[in-house]
Amino acid sequence: MPRPCPWGRVRHIGLMAIRPILRMGHPVLRAKAAPIGDPADEATSELIRDMTETLKDADGVGLAAPQIGISQRLILVEIPAQRLAAEDHAEADQVVHQVLINPEIEPLDDPERSALGWEACLSIPGLIGQVPRWRRIRFRALGPDGTAIEGTAEGFHARVIQHEVDHLDGILYPERMADLSRLMFVDELQEHGPPATPGEMA
Repeated sequence: MPRPCPWGRVRHIGLMAIRPILRMGHPVLRAKAAPIGDPADEATSELIRDMTETLKDADGVGLAAPQIGISQRLILVEIPAQRLAAEDHAEADQVVHQVLINPEIEPLDDPERSALGWEACLSIPGLIGQVPRWRRIRFRALGPDGTAIEGTAEGFHARVIQHEVDHLDGILYPERMADLSRLMFVDELQEHGPPATPGEMA
């Protein structure tokens, strides 16, 4: 039988479920998520399947377990090659697909310097804002089979990982913004264009 869901209706597709995405204001999104003890257990495998289907249904590039009401340290990153190329203004021919359990990140550039970029969030529908993030990071995590993963990311890939790891610590992107005048509705940005960009932040 399907698991009961106290925060909304769950749509099932075979063995996977598309779960409701919590919105800003829900207490789970403000809490620090708990580490996952056994990445390979069935509950974690089921969570990964549900998150994968939910992210696909939402047409997003990243999802953290707290966004579907599960306060555990697990994130998914799924960036199509064309999106990566468009965001980084460079050629990209590889889809980024990552399942990162208990992820940790650190900057590879001067941590006092960051780059501004537009971010949206499935938990804050309709809004978009300019957020400072590290340009290059190193990440360490566990994979779904418990194997240790270590790698580097830069540009939009690094931004997505930082955004999702923030969810594990109860942080939403507006809290990272230095200038809330750059928080706006997506349709207004599309109609009127972005405000003058200050470039990189020191």
